[in-house]
Amino acid sequence: MKRPLYLHFATLFLLVTMSGCVSTYMPNVPNVPMFTEKGELSAGGHITPKGNVTFNTAYAVTDHFAVQVNGSMLNTERRKRDFRHNLIEAAGGYFTTFGPEANRVLEVYGGFGGGSSDRVDKKVNNAGEMVTDRFEASFSKYFVQVNFSSKRKKSLKLFSQEFPLNYGTTLRGSYINMSDFKRNGIAATPEDNIFIEPIFYTRLTLNPSVQLQYSSGTTIGLKNRDYLTAAYSVFSLGVVINVGGSNITAKQGKR
Repeated sequence: MKRPLYLHFATLFLLVTMSGCVSTYMPNVPNVPMFTEKGELSAGGHITPKGNVTFNTAYAVTDHFAVQVNGSMLNTERRKRDFRHNLIEAAGGYFTTFGPEANRVLEVYGGFGGGSSDRVDKKVNNAGEMVTDRFEASFSKYFVQVNFSSKRKKSLKLFSQEFPLNYGTTLRGSYINMSDFKRNGIAATPEDNIFIEPIFYTRLTLNPSVQLQYSSGTTIGLKNRDYLTAAYSVFSLGVVINVGGSNITAKQGKR
């Protein structure tokens, strides 16, 4: 049996995600509500292997305009590194459906946000003493993303039941700019960077309103930076809930 192409991408991105690189910024999971009409509400929660938790919400104000509010947070303490990271953002944009059965969704969003990070790197020197290196940063974020989703005529069969699968791709461009940066309590030169993030996602439909989502993607930094780097990729598992209106999954479930 031929292995699906998206699994090859997933394996590659997982290896990248598990690498030892670090940065003062960690990307959140993009919001992909897959709206089709006015009145739909979407909410989702996702978690990455690094422990970064993303919460996404969106509402379709009209048949083609929607708003989003998203946030993410990380608080981990490990032997070699402690890392705390917070981000909140808001966005608005356009969505539409197309195709012979209107089963493809195109969404374009633009937004802004801000957050902070506190990273402490730890190591033991030759004298057996613990040495720490602390990086504290506040930053602003501006982003544009394009989502393309498609409901294919494929399902996953488990325990004699069919679970429809949705596939999609997100391309997000983000500009991150530090407003304050300190290293070991001393002011350091702030950095900025532009990140390009191609992300692939697969959703398994449990019912017309609830879907499980697997996301995998990479991050490309367009500027060479020491601390604001493209060190983390998006690899996550989560749950997405869509209610209101007559969403695409519900429509297709009636056919």
